[in-house]
Amino acid sequence: MAEKPSVTTAITVAAYAVLVLLGLLMGVLGGFQHSWYIWPVPVSAIGWVAALFAVCYGAGRMMGGKLAALAPAAGWMVITMIWLANRPEGDVIIANDLSGYVYLYGGLAGILAGVLLSPSAGGESWLLTRHSYGRRSAEPHSP
Repeated sequence: MAEKPSVTTAITVAAYAVLVLLGLLMGVLGGFQHSWYIWPVPVSAIGWVAALFAVCYGAGRMMGGKLAALAPAAGWMVITMIWLANRPEGDVIIANDLSGYVYLYGGLAGILAGVLLSPSAGGESWLLTRHSYGRRSAEPHSP
């Protein structure tokens, strides 16, 4: 027995909303926790980059489309852009040091990779699928 379309739509919208909230949460936590170093290596920023990739890629794989991978990415980018804005007090959340650059640019690269490596909706890539584009098929026709 199939579910009603309205129930399926409501569940899908709720899942996307949760993914956006997860991205917002990752942006808040990552913005404040990205600058932990072990010697000269910003391990926390590297860990956040890996987590961003994993969440975007995992959301895309589990929901079966690139839009699901974009949902946490959009939430993370909104919060990160807020953290980058100049404040009247002069406070900054993401500083211009090595950990800030790794978190910001590595995070952008991580979400880009997570979205691009996620499968397209429908299971096949629109770019890699062969289409006839109006030409006849190569199969011979029977009389």
